[in-house]
Order: sequence, then C-alpha cells, then structure tokens
Amino acid sequence: MYIRETRRRNKDGSVVSYLQLAHNERHPETGTPVAKIIHNFGRADQVDREALRRLVVSISRFLDPAEAVAAGSGLEVEVVDARRYGGAFVLDMLFCRLGIGRALRQAAEGRRLDADLVERVCFALVAQRALEPGSKLAATRWVAERVAIEHCPRFDADAAYAAMDFLAGALPEIAEAIFASTANLLNLACDLIFVDTTSTYFEIDLADEEVELAEMADEAERRAAVAAAGAEGGGPTEGAGRRFSKHSKDKRPDQPQVVIGMAVTREGVPVRCWTFPGNSSDQLIMRTIRDDLAGWRLNRVVWVADSGFNSVAGRAYLKRGGGHYVLAERLRRGSAEARAALSRAGRYRRVAGNLQVKEVRLKDGARAERFVICHNPEAAARDREVRGNLIAYLESQIAGSDAWPRVRRDELVGALRTRPALYRLLRRTKEGKLRLDAAAVAREERLDGTWLLRTSDETLSAADLAVAYKQLYQVERGWRDLKGALRLRPVFHFREDRIRTHVQLCWLALLLIRVVENATGMSWRVVRDELERMHLVTLETSEGRVAKRSQTTTPQRQIFAALGLPEPPAFSDFEVTTPA
Repeated sequence: MYIRETRRRNKDGSVVSYLQLAHNERHPETGTPVAKIIHNFGRADQVDREALRRLVVSISRFLDPAEAVAAGSGLEVEVVDARRYGGAFVLDMLFCRLGIGRALRQAAEGRRLDADLVERVCFALVAQRALEPGSKLAATRWVAERVAIEHCPRFDADAAYAAMDFLAGALPEIAEAIFASTANLLNLACDLIFVDTTSTYFEIDLADEEVELAEMADEAERRAAVAAAGAEGGGPTEGAGRRFSKHSKDKRPDQPQVVIGMAVTREGVPVRCWTFPGNSSDQLIMRTIRDDLAGWRLNRVVWVADSGFNSVAGRAYLKRGGGHYVLAERLRRGSAEARAALSRAGRYRRVAGNLQVKEVRLKDGARAERFVICHNPEAAARDREVRGNLIAYLESQIAGSDAWPRVRRDELVGALRTRPALYRLLRRTKEGKLRLDAAAVAREERLDGTWLLRTSDETLSAADLAVAYKQLYQVERGWRDLKGALRLRPVFHFREDRIRTHVQLCWLALLLIRVVENATGMSWRVVRDELERMHLVTLETSEGRVAKRSQTTTPQRQIFAALGLPEPPAFSDFEVTTPA
C-alpha cells in the first residue's frame, strides 16, 4: 500500500497533480501487477495535509521508534550511542568564559605537555565532580560511556593522575589567572574577602611511616619557630601530611586530617582554596592566605573572619600594606579589651531588620581599638531556650548525687567535662557536692544573642561592619556545597600533592556552580537535574552517522537565557574517540 501521484496536463499547459491511496494487485489473466485505487485524496495542492499527518501518526503507533524513523526517512536507522549532554555543555561554556581553560593551556605550554589534551582532561575531572562525583577511575568510565564532552578523548587513570600532577605544580599561576579573568568578567566586589577553614580526613590502609612522622616533627618545629617570631613570621606552607590528629573536627581521630582554607567574595564566589596539615593553626593559616593573595594586585581589602583567626600578631600581619580586618572576638575567656568593650554602657540602634549594634572605642589616638557589639533578639530567645534545656538536663543528672560516693561524682564530672556547654554551668562545693552554678547562668544570660567584632577600618559604619560579618555565611555555604553536592569526601589519594589537587578540583567545580546559582537564582541541584535531561543521541544510517541532541525544554531555555549562553547545536560532530 502506498501513496500514488498522478498528473494531468490542462489545455493551457499547466500540470495538476492528484494523490491517491493505492495498492497493487495481480491481473487475473495476465498476472501483471495492476494499481488499484482505494481512496482519492484530491488535488495535491489542495489536499488536507493535517489529515495526512494524522494518518502517518496513527500508522506509526504500531511500529517501534526506530522502525518509524526508518519508514519516514526511507533509511535504516540504528541508535548507536546516547549520552548526557546539557550539564557538561553549560559547564564547558562557563569553563571557557571564565578563562579557566585558557589559564590551564597557558600553564601547560611551557611544560612539554599537550596543552589542549591536559585542559580537556582537567575539565572532565571538574565536570564529573559537579555532575556525578566519583573517583578518578570512575571519571574515566564516565567520560567513555555516559557523558558527551566536546573534543575530550577517552583517557585512562594514568592520564587523569598526570593532569592532577600538572595542576598541583602550576596552581599558583593558574589560580591568579583565573581570578583576574573572573573578577573582571563577573565584576566581583573584592573589597571584602571572607576567610574560613574546615577540616576533612583521608583514608589510609597503613599507619604512618617513621620517616613521615619525622618529617612532620620537623614541620611542627618550623611552625613553632614561626609562631615565636610573631608578626614577623609567615604562615605554614600548603601540605597534606599523613599524620593522625588527636583533635579531629570530623570525629575521626583514627584517620589523618587536613585543614582546608577558603577565601570568597561577598557574592559567594570562591577566590581560592588552600590545604594544610591537620594541626595547622588558623591564625598562621591566615598569614599564608594573606601573603598568597597579596601579589594579585587587589585594591583596598578588608579581611573578614571569625574568632579562630584573631590574635595580636595576626591582626598586625593583616594590617600590612594598608589592609584592614573585621574579626570576631571570643566572648568567653576573651581578651581584656573584649571584656572591657562588653562592659561599656550604651544604647543599641536597630539596623538591617532585627539586628542591633552598639559601637565602643577603647583608648585614644593611634592605639585606639574599635569594637562593635551586635545583638539579635531572636537569637537571644533561642539561646535562652537552649540554656533552659541544658539546665533541666544537668539538674536531672546531678539529682540525688549528694548520696553518691565521691568516686561516682568524680566520674560524672569527668563525663561532663567533655561537654563544655554543660560543664560551665556546673559547680562543686567545698564538700565535693554538685550544684548548678547560678553565677555562671547569669554570665551566660548577658551573652544571649550577642557577638563582638573588632576592626581596624575607620571608613565602614557599625551597621556595615555587622552586615559584613553576617555575610561570612557565604563561606559556610561553600563548605556545605563542597562536602554535600560536590562530595569532597571520601578521599582515597595517598600522595599529599594529589590530596591537595583533589581539593582544587572541588574548588574549580564550586566556582562554576556558584556562578550558575548567582545567575539563575536556583540551586545547583535543580539546575543540574534539569540540564541532565538533555541527551546527545548518535544515529547511524546507510548514509552515515549523525549526533543529534534532544529537544530543549522550557526550563532549559530559561537557564540558558539567565546564563547568557546559546542553546547547544541541534546536530553535533561528536564521535566516540579513541583513548588518549
């Protein structure tokens, strides 16, 4: 059965075509095929083409998709490959726009490496961290089987580790070049730099070698000498020594720990990450961060950090070269200046919603210390509720303890000592009995919803300082993304330079997803899930092979428009390449 077209010539010489549905039958006498008309559609130029389309669709329902395509094109079509495409395409475009690829190629040109190949492998490792986090071995399978990355050949684990080694060696120049292009392109506000640290651990199978312990002991002696040098010394060098830490923030003292530092702008864009041995001091880490960024030709910079970075020598170090700081002060067991500032009378004024601030100045002249006391009534209410629960729990623990033997009371005190929030509310009488410390409760009440800032900057108002410090949550947001969406852990590398490079790959992935989030106003998880719906399908026919992407959805078009990116081409020259 087929569509038959017949033509008739009019007297004026014009030709009119007619469409008919026909099938062939054999003539009963001659045996030759004869066309039998089943239905006349009428003139070809007047036929109801919508009716023809519905007829084709109704027939296609009884065919599988490949047969339907082949029937429509007259070709035998076979699907030979299908890969995720949208997420990798967007990240690749941003990788190029932000100048990351250019920085990698420039750094590779002087190292006897294939610059284009190294750049593509590094991008593949970064994209895998953002889209489908996994090991480097998993990345080789991901590129070879599940994702379409333009001009990226299949590569093995050795090529991945070679790219990581290159990134570790060229990191300082790469990071500076990336910051220069990113800051100009995104118009980043670099007058405030927010700094914070976190920790993570990496997996090992064997205990540390004696040589490694000796090396770490030498490093500890060097850090002690730096600390003794005060403001004249520098910070620790980057490293990820295989050393056990007795004070693991991740509750894994059985595994070696590293400390990760990160600096971000007020937009939340990560400037750079650093990796240090697990026992590095935050106050010395701040010096390394400041020294590394000093050569980036930043203008006037105010460093914002929490109380862990606050020390006399550290504050003096940050003021070098005209820099300034906004640092939190410890409220409990704080400095004499902090206690004096908290004791000053004065009236709060409301700024930025329910936030209240009060400015205090100690001393005069060049040695004047400027403090800002911040108070949040809602946070104060939460603190009171939490302390009420702690008091109730503590009273239940010490109830009836007067009749206990002294040894049993000592055991309870030892257990509470590991929980500072409870232990500071406990008091022991001269007879060794346990009581609730009413004076400690009163001291805690005065600190409800309060934090104290110390600054060397004279241009920012008290309200600006308080709001600037609250923006430190941008770093906490970065830590959540690193350990959550980008799955910083687990870390199975055994060489310290590759542990540091693993962190840097996560930093580059965080930079890309933060740019996406700031432009679209959506979380990376939502954007990623929508983009991953787009696939690139490779079709093979007798006429050749073609790669075509799936149709763009409305949410995908909105994402491309928000990022200022063109839609991917409908057809691509993507091919499954040979391994590099």
